[in-house]
Amino acid sequence: MKDADRYLKIVEWSVEDACYVGSCPGLMFGGCHGDNEQLVFAELCQIVDEIIALYHAEHRSLPPPTSGKDVAHFLQQVA
Repeated sequence: MKDADRYLKIVEWSVEDACYVGSCPGLMFGGCHGDNEQLVFAELCQIVDEIIALYHAEHRSLPPPTSGKDVAHFLQQVA
């Protein structure tokens, strides 16, 4: 498992922006956006890998993981 696998990655449609927006809560603010959901996810994964590489290069500890918290199950309970 790579370090990036420990972080939740979300791609969702933004009505306000009229495009898909990718984010990685807990690791970075902001994200990426575009018209193609799959390309946005691929770009998001690349950004996450680059951010993690920066953390390692600066000998900084990574933020706490956000994956494995069963977010999908939680969201189903809310809906």
